[in-house]
Amino acid sequence: MTQQPFSRPGAIDLSGLKSPAAPPVPGAPAGATAGGSSYAVQVSEQNFQATIEASTTAPVLLVFYSPSRMPESAQLARDLETLSGEFEGRFLAGLVDIDQVPAIAQAMQIPSVPLVVAVLDGRPAPLFQDVLPLEELRAALTQVMQQLTVNGVAGRHQPRHAAPAEGEETDEPAVDPRYAAAQEALGAGDIDGAVAEYQRLVDANPADAEAAAGLAMAKLLQRTQGVDLAEARAAAAASPDDVDAQTMVADLDMLGGHVEDAFNRLIDLVRRTAGDERNAAREHLLGLFGAVGNDDPRVLKARQNLASALF
Repeated sequence: MTQQPFSRPGAIDLSGLKSPAAPPVPGAPAGATAGGSSYAVQVSEQNFQATIEASTTAPVLLVFYSPSRMPESAQLARDLETLSGEFEGRFLAGLVDIDQVPAIAQAMQIPSVPLVVAVLDGRPAPLFQDVLPLEELRAALTQVMQQLTVNGVAGRHQPRHAAPAEGEETDEPAVDPRYAAAQEALGAGDIDGAVAEYQRLVDANPADAEAAAGLAMAKLLQRTQGVDLAEARAAAAASPDDVDAQTMVADLDMLGGHVEDAFNRLIDLVRRTAGDERNAAREHLLGLFGAVGNDDPRVLKARQNLASALF
């Protein structure tokens, strides 16, 4: 397929799609239609609109793949299906085999495969255009979900189908109640309340990685409330060695999704400073690592760079 810029703002127009009877999908990832993750669907022309509409509840991640043109793209679809189960409804995986449903790829103006597109409230945005290893994909999606939670997107999908193992209960709640209060607080704009709830979870179980990451992100949002981005950047440019000014811009970069920029800013600050100032910059950077997730490849690279800056 010809590589073109992905540009499809607003809701998706499906008026040109026809509705023939859905054929079997021989190239579908295992479990996409039965027996796999309860939070994944094999997308057809019949269920595409309903899949998009589900994004008003929680994000939908559409993965476009082609077993015939790029077999490794089908592995990405399988991995996304696996992770949809691990994330327990934080997103719905929509598996789109463009060999079987080319009209959907045309309607979405898909430039190439593989491509993962996030849809929220009916609005699509591209996420990944490469086949990522499972661990990198997991880390990247963890960051995406944390960012959405900070921005008040805390809904979950209900299971689409149930295929419990023998003896497994089928009436488990879809939502993990441990994080409900914190997520509801974020959704209501009560950042202080979210910080308090995540802090309570971390105090009760310091090994709870999701709570720790949520706490770090909520504190980041707390620190940046009401801050003017232009003024913050001007202050940082005027005082390149001012720890408070530099850490504030790093926080704002994090919220804007510029994770590596935030890390590099603070690593450079560590190189230029000494004593208490250097320690404050290092501690702040470690806090941002926790917000992203210690297994994220960007964090692993930044840790190496931090070690070089320190020694």
